[in-house]
Amino acid sequence: MAAPSVTQTVGDLNKDSFVTLLSKLIGESKHVQNNPPDLIPEEDRIVGHVLDLLRPFSTATGGGPLIINHVAYKPNRGNLIVEYPGTQPGKILSFVGMHMDVVTANPSDWDFDPFTMSIEGDKLRGRGTTDCLGHVALVAELMKRLGETKPQLKSTVVAVFIASEENSSIPGVGVDALVKDGLLDKLKQGPLFWIDTADKQPCIGTGGMIPWKLEVFGKLFHSGLAHKAINPLELAMEALKVIQLRFYKDFPPHPKEQVYGFATPSTMKPTQWSYPGGGINQIPADCTVCGDVRLTPFYDVNDVIKKLQEYVEELNADIENVDTRGPVSKYVLPDENLRGRLSITFDEALSGVACNLDSPGYHVLCKATKDVVGHVQPYSITGSLPLIRELQDEGFDVQTCGYGLMATYHAKNEYCLLSDMCQGYGVFVSIISQLED
Repeated sequence: MAAPSVTQTVGDLNKDSFVTLLSKLIGESKHVQNNPPDLIPEEDRIVGHVLDLLRPFSTATGGGPLIINHVAYKPNRGNLIVEYPGTQPGKILSFVGMHMDVVTANPSDWDFDPFTMSIEGDKLRGRGTTDCLGHVALVAELMKRLGETKPQLKSTVVAVFIASEENSSIPGVGVDALVKDGLLDKLKQGPLFWIDTADKQPCIGTGGMIPWKLEVFGKLFHSGLAHKAINPLELAMEALKVIQLRFYKDFPPHPKEQVYGFATPSTMKPTQWSYPGGGINQIPADCTVCGDVRLTPFYDVNDVIKKLQEYVEELNADIENVDTRGPVSKYVLPDENLRGRLSITFDEALSGVACNLDSPGYHVLCKATKDVVGHVQPYSITGSLPLIRELQDEGFDVQTCGYGLMATYHAKNEYCLLSDMCQGYGVFVSIISQLED
């Protein structure tokens, strides 16, 4: 009689156990909101529930083969590495990126309590159901099942539940610290599946992001004597037009964007505008325009930053010839030795990722998705995922997928579908099974 397959041994997701665990995790979501300095998550609240689930099947209790390592770099802010040992040295696969912090939620904006899980048919509702406590519970249930059923695997299967994904203002807490300490080095020997996207399809490309701030300085004066002012609002509009046109010339649509299915090419645009205030009959002294660059991964964020700085320097040097608006609009007042001026600064930039489409990890993910979900349609977006480009640069073969809903990502009234999570579990089991061959 043939030995049962991995798929037969591990089986389907235990829905009752999953829902029970996820309910506990969502009950902690208020305490794992990540928005320093006001809200600093305590990811160990999540770790505690995952440990309660997995410890009975671990070497720590003698109840099973799971090797568990709880690693914390800040008080109450742990990461959890869980390993199911295989029989063949150097053969490994990993599920990483299931983060135990969430974005903020204002209960007054929601139609239900974001910090208590509620169920409406197939919907599991609450902050973190899609991003990313649903994935924490899902992979925890997978590791529990491996520990329970003890299938004979050649591959070692590793799950890495991480702290501090939603905000990077406090460094050295999550996966960045784990990589720095070498705790994930052996994961480079096989595919790494980053479980923090949505909609059940492989996400094969993400965008880089460069937040920028353009400060524009003019001269305040009465609007009835516009010839004595330098209007920073007009200068901002004209200068930004030049900057955008030059950006799109220097960073046009890249041929590989079609291969990866990006919905948009790289973009550079304003999203916020502010000025110091004043009467409607005053031309203000300055204004600030903020926005971002979303960059497909085939361009380097540092090249873009350098170019944007060059554009601004050249505009400042030739401010006299920037287009004006009307017969008395000007950006230089020679009699007063005054010139309009631009200054551009940047917040922390993120690089995009193009997954390796020749990787065995990519091929098994696609086949698993087709077999379990019924079709496979990889996609790319210029939304940004932190951390994974750094992993790729360190030598990890990163593939990304997820089983929440893009429509509820970071949104009010967040939910996921239990049926989608069941399919996600099936994809994970299929990946493990295929990599045995």
